[in-house]
Amino acid sequence: MSQPSHAQLIDFVHAEARLLNAGRHDEWLALFAPDGHYWVPLQGAQQVDAQHHNSIAYEDRLLLSLRIERLKNPRAFSQQPVSRSQHVLQLPQVDLVDHGGNVYELYTPFFYAEARGEQQTLLTGAWRHQLRLEQGQLRIVLKRVDLLNAQAAHVAIQLFP
Repeated sequence: MSQPSHAQLIDFVHAEARLLNAGRHDEWLALFAPDGHYWVPLQGAQQVDAQHHNSIAYEDRLLLSLRIERLKNPRAFSQQPVSRSQHVLQLPQVDLVDHGGNVYELYTPFFYAEARGEQQTLLTGAWRHQLRLEQGQLRIVLKRVDLLNAQAAHVAIQLFP
C-alpha cells in the first residue's frame, strides 16, 4: 500500500474490531506500531493528556502483550469463564489524511458489550485512531477510547473496548 484511501482506512478499523470480537488478540496487537499506545482516558473526550492525568488504561505494546498473555493463561481466575466481546461500530469518519506527514486519523462511535458467564457489561463511546504506514502496512500509533461515562464506577473491564 503506497497511500491509503479513505475506504482502506475505514476497512482497517472494521478489521480491527473483527479481530477483537474473535478474540484474536495477538493479531490485534500486531496492528500496533512499535511505539503504539492504547489509551482509555478517565476524563473521556475532555482529557488531553495521558502523561499527567489518571487514565483507565494507558498501555504501550509491552503492557498490552502482558495483558494478552494473562488472558490466554488457563489459570487466570478472571477468565473463568472466558470473557467475550462484541463491538458495534458506526461508520468510521476519516478526520485527517496527511500523506506527506504519514498521519491518518479516524473517529468511530461504538457500542461495546463484554460478557463473561451470565454477566454482561455495556459501554458506549468513540474510538479515535491515529495511524501511520510502516513498510506498506497501516499501524496504530494511538488508539484512544473515549467512554461516554468514563468517570463512572466500572466493573473490571477484562478485554478491549
